[in-house]
Parts: sequence; structure tokens; C-alpha cells
Amino acid sequence: MTGPEAEAEREILGRITEMISQEKDLRDRLAREEIDGTTEHARLARLAAELDQCWDLLRQRRARVEAGQDPTGASVRPASEVEGYLS
Repeated sequence: MTGPEAEAEREILGRITEMISQEKDLRDRLAREEIDGTTEHARLARLAAELDQCWDLLRQRRARVEAGQDPTGASVRPASEVEGYLS
């Protein structure tokens, strides 16, 4: 994959890396008692949903490339849909 498709994939992977870092930061802040468990759990739930959506989008794009289709036809699906998927 080259050109705009590769750049789009790098952007998605960058967002995934950023969210994983945010998740680690939240857990560290909870361990240091800088935030309470309720706050941490709410933020983690939002991050988990966004991560599921990013991974799903990345898988869609890669599957489209393998099938000889345009990866830009992939779209972000609702969190309620992708959260039920099994890895």
C-alpha cells in the first residue's frame, strides 16, 4: 500500500497508539489516586469504544485492499456495532 492509502493507515495507527497511551495514563493516574475510579472507568469505556472503532476501520480498509477494492470505501461503524465483535 502506498500513497494516500498508506498515509490513512498510518493516521489510524497513530490514533490507536495515542488512545493506548491515554489508557495507560488513566490507569497510572488512578494508581496515584489523582482521579477516582468512577472517572477512570467512564473514560476507559469511551476509549475502549473508540479503539474498537479504529481497529474495525483498519481491518475494513485492509480487507478491501486484499479484495482489490478501494480502501476509502471503509467507514467508521457505530460503537454499539463494533463492540460486540470478537477478535
